[in-house]
This record gives sequence, C-alpha cells and structure tokens, in this order.
Amino acid sequence: MQLLDGKSLANILLEEIKAEVEVIKISGGKIPHLAAVLVGNDGGSETYVASKMKNCETAGFKSSLKRFDLSISESQLLQAVNELNEDDDVDGFIVQLPLPKHFNSDKVLELIRPEKDVDGFHPVNIGRMTQGLPAYIPATPFGILKLLERNKIETSGKHCVILGRSNIVGTPMGILMSRNTYPGNCTVTVCHSATKNIKEISLQADILIAAIGKPGFVSADLVKDGAVVIDVGTTRIADDSKKSGFRLQGDVKFDEVSPKCSWITPVPGGVGPMTVISLLMNTLKAAKKEIYLFNN
Repeated sequence: MQLLDGKSLANILLEEIKAEVEVIKISGGKIPHLAAVLVGNDGGSETYVASKMKNCETAGFKSSLKRFDLSISESQLLQAVNELNEDDDVDGFIVQLPLPKHFNSDKVLELIRPEKDVDGFHPVNIGRMTQGLPAYIPATPFGILKLLERNKIETSGKHCVILGRSNIVGTPMGILMSRNTYPGNCTVTVCHSATKNIKEISLQADILIAAIGKPGFVSADLVKDGAVVIDVGTTRIADDSKKSGFRLQGDVKFDEVSPKCSWITPVPGGVGPMTVISLLMNTLKAAKKEIYLFNN
C-alpha cells in the first residue's frame, strides 16, 4: 500500500505556482487575484476559506474576502456577486458552499461569469468540460486528476467506480474519468442512494472514488485487492481528545481498507489540500486568460 499524499503534492504545486507568479511580477504582468464570498459562520467553511486565503498569500496572489452574516438577503448576495463580476482586478472568485438553506445556490452560482468561475460550477464550464473544450474544471475532481497524474497511476481501460453523484464531485468525476485522456479512458460506474448492489459493483473497481458523504461507509468487504481508493469524504466527528473538539472522518474505513489497496488517500491530507491548490491553478489560468472561448 502506498499513500496518495495530497498534502505533499499540493506543496509541490504551490511552489510551482509561486515560481510562475514571480516571473509574472518581474515582467510587470497582472498578479492573480482570487476573491471569496462567505455567508454565515459554518466551521468547515471558515476553515476552507482560511486555507485558500493562506495559500494565496504563499503563492504571491492577491486575495480578498467578502464576509456576510446570516441576515443578508438573497438580493444582497446577488449584488455582491455582480460587484465581483464587474471588478476588473478580480480574476476569479468563489461563493463558499454550502450556502444557508434559505438561499437558492443554483441561482447564485449561475450569476457568476463563466470566465471568473474558478470553482468550475457554472453550467457553461460544466458543459464545456463535458465536450472536452477549454473550461475551468471543478476543483475537487481537478485535484483528483492531478493526484493520479503526478503519481503515474494507470487509468486507461480500468473500471472506475464512483460512490456519489453530486454536481460538485461525483457527476463531473464520472465525465472526466470516462474521457479519452490521461487520467481517464476508464469504464465508469456511478453508484448512488438508489443503487441496489453497491457492494457487488464496488468490488469490481480498479479505482474506487468515495464521495458519498457517509463517514466510514466503505469497509474492507467493498474493496478488491490492489484497488486504488480515493476518499473525498470530510465529515466532522466529535472527538474530545482533539483540541478542536472534532476530527475529520472520511467515507472510507482507512485502517481496515488500506492493507488491501495499491494506493489510498488519507483523511485529512489527501483530497482536501488538492482541492485548494486546484482553485489556485484555475485562478492562475484566469489571470493569464488561458481560457478565451467565452461569449460574454
């Protein structure tokens, strides 16, 4: 068993981004600017946004944060999104999810201009990604692709089973892994809450991506020997032994599954850091205007 160490790879990629930004500075180019919108005080969202801002600073990016309390109306939030759309200094921005339940998340995300949608959630980016056209790929799937690529894990002809069909991870991951590219060129099965024979299907997986949001769902009897297991789950579990009062639990029972794997991601330190670094890679592309083909 070998660890797919997302933390170490993210640090390597961060140094590569930093070096590229230094060249931009020396040449008098546009310094990448990532903005974030945060509504409420959800602990997980606070942590993720803080990590993104810290990485921006390390990479030499400019960053800014629009923070709102729960009393903000949907119209005020939409106005904040429009202001970022119109700000020429902002290359890309994100609206941190999940939004409180009284907001229409789809309405908010669809208002973001596709060329500034560095989270890759806008229908234009999803559609272009599906067709293999230049687009911003959603950050978590993008990070998983980088983990596979940089660790030279063979994907062509493999059976990739994805547990979960969310628009953020499962669905785009299935599209990306089925494309005739590397990483990709897999036969893909997406399982979800209505799948009757998840165990049978999961046992066929050469590459198993768990993004179902159920801590400890994947036990050893769902994993075949030699499989590559990628755990997207990050559920907070109460733990009095931790200073924070909680620990992060993945969708995979790491201790019992890892002896069966060829490769496996830890939680934390696997997919999470790669999601953050992917956001920076997309922002760098936006600042360099590498993706031109938007009709705005």
